[in-house]
Amino acid sequence: MTEAGTSAKRYTSDAIAVTFEGHRCIHAAECVRRLPAVFDKNRRPWVLPTAASADEIAVVIERCPTGALHYERTDGGPAERPTARNTLHVRARGPYYARGKLRVITAQGELYLNDVRIAFCRCGQSQNKPFCDNSHIAGGFDDLGAVTLPATAGAESPAEQGAEHGDLSIKLRANGPLRLDGDFELISADRQTVYRGTETALCRCGGSANKPFCDGSHRHNGFQG
Repeated sequence: MTEAGTSAKRYTSDAIAVTFEGHRCIHAAECVRRLPAVFDKNRRPWVLPTAASADEIAVVIERCPTGALHYERTDGGPAERPTARNTLHVRARGPYYARGKLRVITAQGELYLNDVRIAFCRCGQSQNKPFCDNSHIAGGFDDLGAVTLPATAGAESPAEQGAEHGDLSIKLRANGPLRLDGDFELISADRQTVYRGTETALCRCGGSANKPFCDGSHRHNGFQG
């Protein structure tokens, strides 16, 4: 996974190398809750990859929703792979959790990040845009994460619904939305609604009256992104 202008901390054993980018961590706690022998915030170093098998560590890291944690197998084990489908889960009162073959593109058209897991801010208040930094909590962001299917949403055949997706381009529009280009599934917070498409614009200013879709509110509310 590559990101412009950042460096990750690296923790190694004979079987696996774990990398951690602290600026993307929002303390979802999947790692410390599921494998505390390896991940312990009260210990230095806080990641101890010799304390469990590489298989166990890999499974837990793949549950990290933000992409702050990644791994490389040095024992010949399987490498980390993206999910077959590109998905964006709209979290109630929280971010978009994206998974898949994700390519983040700057407003200038340059590749900023290749990754398989990202938490995108959608409240508009993060100090670490485009990533979530938990500002939605203190800021009182109060959207429940419903997804209303647009009238133009088309149906897919079962074959299309089961097909593997290609790359999903996510362009950061200057002071505007996330522009998606490529196959994706947008999933409501209660997982009851799935919008499948190949292009759309998602609100990241927090002001849209048609969340999670952009309605142009960023043009009037002073959003800086």
